[in-house]
This record gives sequence, structure tokens and C-alpha cells, in this order.
Amino acid sequence: MPKDIDETRPESNHSSRNSGSRSRKKPKKRSLLARLTVLMFSLGLVGLLGLAGMLLYLRQQALPVSTALQNLQLLDIRGDMLVTSAPGQNREFVPLSSVSPYLVKATLSIEDERFYDHFGLDPKGIARAMLVNIESGSTVQGASTITQQLARNLYLTHDRTWSRKLKEAMYAAQLEMQMSKDQILEQYLNQIYYGHSAYGIQAASKMYFHKNARDLTLAESALLAGVPKGPKYYSPYLDPESAKTRQELILDTMVRNGYVSESEARTAKAEVLHYEPRENRTPANAAPYFQDYVRSVAVDRLGISEQEFDEGGLRIYTTLDLKAQQAAEEIVSKHMEGNDELQSALVAIDPRTGYIRAMVGGKSYHDNQFNRAVSGSRQPGSAFKPFVYLTALQQPGFTPITRFKSEPTSFTYDEGRKVYMPSNFNNKYPNTEIDMREAISKSDNIYAVQSIMQVGADKVTQTAKNLGITSSLGSLPSLALGTYPVSPLEMASAYGTLANQGLRIEPTAILRIETPGGRVLYEAKPAKTQVVDPAYTYVLTNLMQSVFDDGGTASRVASTLKRPVAGKTGSTNTDAWMVGFTPELATAVWVGYDRDRTINPIDSYQAAPIFAEFTERVLEAIPPKLFPMPDDVVSVYIDGATGKLATAACMDKARMESFVKGTEPTESCTGQPVTPDTGATDAKSPNDKSWWEDFKRWWHN
Repeated sequence: MPKDIDETRPESNHSSRNSGSRSRKKPKKRSLLARLTVLMFSLGLVGLLGLAGMLLYLRQQALPVSTALQNLQLLDIRGDMLVTSAPGQNREFVPLSSVSPYLVKATLSIEDERFYDHFGLDPKGIARAMLVNIESGSTVQGASTITQQLARNLYLTHDRTWSRKLKEAMYAAQLEMQMSKDQILEQYLNQIYYGHSAYGIQAASKMYFHKNARDLTLAESALLAGVPKGPKYYSPYLDPESAKTRQELILDTMVRNGYVSESEARTAKAEVLHYEPRENRTPANAAPYFQDYVRSVAVDRLGISEQEFDEGGLRIYTTLDLKAQQAAEEIVSKHMEGNDELQSALVAIDPRTGYIRAMVGGKSYHDNQFNRAVSGSRQPGSAFKPFVYLTALQQPGFTPITRFKSEPTSFTYDEGRKVYMPSNFNNKYPNTEIDMREAISKSDNIYAVQSIMQVGADKVTQTAKNLGITSSLGSLPSLALGTYPVSPLEMASAYGTLANQGLRIEPTAILRIETPGGRVLYEAKPAKTQVVDPAYTYVLTNLMQSVFDDGGTASRVASTLKRPVAGKTGSTNTDAWMVGFTPELATAVWVGYDRDRTINPIDSYQAAPIFAEFTERVLEAIPPKLFPMPDDVVSVYIDGATGKLATAACMDKARMESFVKGTEPTESCTGQPVTPDTGATDAKSPNDKSWWEDFKRWWHN
């Protein structure tokens, strides 16, 4: 028993020691917790004092000078001013009391529903936006308050940098301390951009609905409140469906916030809105269609916001040649006079640089702002054929003297399941074999379809894409006759690649964009790609010069042209084209009606004279220049009747023809191999003869 007692003592003693040890450690834990509490309290106090000091500092600091409403400057290639605009002119300040309460509530609902509860920054809104963006995997919701937006518009650029965000937050805090909520909201509604150069709710109300801001209905207010988020997406002039969808979203948000009842929202959604016709303002500045194109490039491709474009004081150096532009506008206007509905478009590009030198999107910007030069896609007709022939020339066995019989022909395709029956203009056929030069000169449709059937429509499509056609093309036999719509800009660019010996240079409208302080936001570096061997483009170019010869489809304007020019006409029931080039200039001209109205024969002849007169006027100070001839091209005399080498026996129909070296004919018109004894004309370098033929042609014209 004692033993048992003795054995238990150590445990008892050990337990006592442990208990004592624990009792001694508890005060240490409480001491550590107390210290941490004191530390956290001290840090919080220091933070509050620091925040109070910063707010006091900000309150005492003057806000910077507003950067809003700085003029946009557009300059041409020589540095001459195209436009210096003051977009704030379409602005009319109104007090908050003169704005419809519906518009105020709609704006608060969609832009900043906690506006009257936060201090310029909305932590709850920031957290909500972060969650939404994390869930979606992208930035789909912003968290900028109305105060932040006003600070950005007044004092900052639209750079997406952390330093700008920090400044924006600081200026927002200053605005909140120096202005009342109503004053901030009033400033915001008078500064915000509503699209189409309308700044502020009063200007927007008058532009869209021809009424004062105080008179806006609930339906009108909900629609206008949705526009500033993205004027190019939610303007009822540009996208009525998206504008309507956003209006309904705003009305639902107003119901959720208790601003209107569900019944009022339903009535507003059902209300048919009547928009004021978009104001047709004749710009006091040059090249209005080009200005619109520059805006679209800057905003849609380069990421410049519309507001920064209009208000940021940007200096934009463009590729436009103001003298060429003025010539284009005058010539188009002259040839379109007398027909109110007939329209025209013109695009001219320097093929050596890709620079757009002139752009006319219609005969009157005052009457219609639709830019047919870039937005209008119309069937190019026979103007598409050079892409077919360029593809063919690159295939084994195809040369300028490849012959097909031009007669009514049925072509089967899709493994024999379908039939295509093209016809020549006015159903006129030689009913004999013709070569590529005659096919191009007289725009023979049967030859073109025979060619595409031989080489494959897929290859022709790829050639067109390589040259600069970006519109969708189908791989059908009718592609050879230009049945798929393209724009004048695409055609000018593709022909420019031919003029530039197969070197494709991306069309360029903007050279450089600078901020008011001189910082470069963008500098053009157009892509350059050799898409075709120069020898093939030269041979095709030489063939395309024949459209201006006697019997060619453009022979009626040959007397106007005083220099070597290559080109191709094109016509459909609704469209007329003339696209052509010199070494310095590629130009596409389209004439037609906006609503696919049938074009009459007289109107269809207008494109070629516009092209010829414009080309000569723009290049009048530049000496005529021959197309550069690659070393791997040879020119020989051929017999026009047989396509074989001409000899003394058949010189009456002989002509000089160019070939890629190694593809020229080797048999004479008499059927004998060519030898010096037969008297056949030897193959010659292009520099020996064909340049003289070119020179004589433009000289006699």
C-alpha cells in the first residue's frame, strides 16, 4: 500500500508542476494579446490621422486647370491643316434644375446608384465589380463613380495607367470636398459625351429629340442615359436595336432602385420614340469622309476613346494629300451633276507607301454621311478579273497567249451537279479563239470563266486576299466576273499591290498621333509583304494597259491620259467601276445607286472619265514614268492570229508581247522552230523594245 502511495506521488507532483507551469504562462498570453491590441489601435489611429491629414491637404489644394475641350488637329501629308475643331461648340450648359428628373434618375441608376452615399470612391461598387470580373474572366464591369468620371474628363487623359487611376481618385476626393453632390452631378451632365459631337444633356436632347433637357420623357431619358457608355454602340442613329436594349435595361434598374413603378417602366418600353433626323452639317473643314475614316481607325483599331479623340487636344498627322483631295472632290462633283440620286466614291493610294492620298465617300457629305469608299461593298464586276489572270499566269502552261474560244458556253461544277452559263455583254461573242490580252481589253466573260475553271476558284480567292481584298469571297465560277461585293478601298489597295510589283503594303491613313504635350501615342509601321513575284505583276500590268487601246473598254478616255496607265473597267446591272494605276498612284472609282437601282448605260460610263481626269490632274507635275520591268521578263514579237513567234511571213498581225522568262513561245507562226535563218524576231529584253511601245502609246494619246 505504501508502495502504491509512493508510486502515485510523482504523478501528483508532476501534475502539480504542470498545473503551476500553465498558471504561470497565462499572464504572458494576456500580455501578448494586450500588446497586439495596443499596436493595432496605434496603427489604426496613425492611419486615421494620416488619412485626415491627407484629406486636409487635398482640401487646401487647388484643383488643376481643366484639360477638357482641347481642340483636335488633323494635318495632311505636307503638314497643312485639314481640321482644327472645337467640339465644345455643340454644348449648352443648363442647371440641374433644368434637367428632367427622369434623366437624373436614369443616369444615377445606370452609372452610379450609390452616388449620394459615397465620398467619391465606392468601395462596395469596387468589390462588386471585382467579383463580377473575376467570375467572367475579363473586365466586364467598371467601378468608376460619377465623381471619378467627372475628374477624368476635366483634369486627366484617358491613359490606362495606375498613375492616372491614382490621380483620378485624388481629384475625385477633392471634388467631393469642394463641391456639393448636386454641383458634381450638374457638372457631369453638362460634360458627358452623348455621341455625334454632342456634349452635355442639353445638346444631346436637342440633337436626338429636338427638345430641351427639362422636357424629356421617361422613355427618352432612359435611352439617352444609356448612350455615354458607348456612343458608337448605343446611339439610336448607329444601332437602334442596341440602344433599345440598353434603354430597357436602364428602366429595369430604375424599377429596382424604386425610382419608377413597373407599370411606368412597361409604358416607357412600349413608347415609340421619334428621333430628330440627324443634323446634316457641312463641315467647314476639308475631306469630311476621310475625317470620319480617321476617327474610325483611331477609335476602333488604335484604342483611342471617342472622348479623347474629340476633347484630348490630339494632333493627328495623316497621309492625305489636300491638293489631291480637292481635285477628287471637284471632279466627282462635276461628273455627278444633274443626277440627284446617282452616287460615286473614289479612293487613291500611293502604291509605294500604302498612304491614302484622297478619299471621297459620296458626292455630298452635307446630304449623306455614309462613306461608300470604305463602308459600301458592291460587286466589282470585270474589275475583279485581273486577280483571276494573275492567278492563271502563275500556273504551268498559262501565258498571255493562252487561247480559249469565246462562244456561249455552259460550265459544270460541284462534281457535275451544277451548271453555270455566263454571257458576254450584249451577248456579243467572237466565236473564235482569243488570247488573254484580247480578253482583258474587251472584257470577255467566257475567257475569264474558262480561266477560273482551269486554275480553281480557291486559288483565285487566295490571290485576291494576298493582294488586299478583305471581304468574304466564295469559291464559285461566278467569282471570275466579280459577283462578290468589295469596297473601293479594297480595290485600290489590291491594284496598288500590282503597281508595286507584288509588294503588298497595308493601307495607311494615320502616320502619327501626339498628345498636346508632344508624347507620341501611335506611329504607323505598315506591314509589307511580297505576295507575288514582280515578273508576273509586270506581265499582267502590260496586258492591262490594252484596255485604253482602240477597241478596249476604256478607250474613250485614252485621249485624257498622257502617261502609261494600267487598269480595268467593271460593270454590273447596278454598279460601274474603273480601277487603275500608274507607278505612283492606284485609284478606284465606283458609280452607282445606294439602293441597288439599275444603272443606265450613260451613267455606267461615268467611272472611267472620273478616273482619267483625276489621275492626270494629280500627276500633272510629275513626268510620265514607265512601269519598272524585272530582269526575268522578256518581250518578243508574236503573231496575233496564232500566238506563235512572228516571222517575216506573218508580220502583218505581229505585236510585242511580254512573258516571264522561260514561258515565251519557241515555235514560229510557220510551225518551224525559231532559228536566225527563219527570220523570226529574237526574244528581247523589255528594255530593248517594249518601253518604246509604251512611250509611243502615251505620246500619241
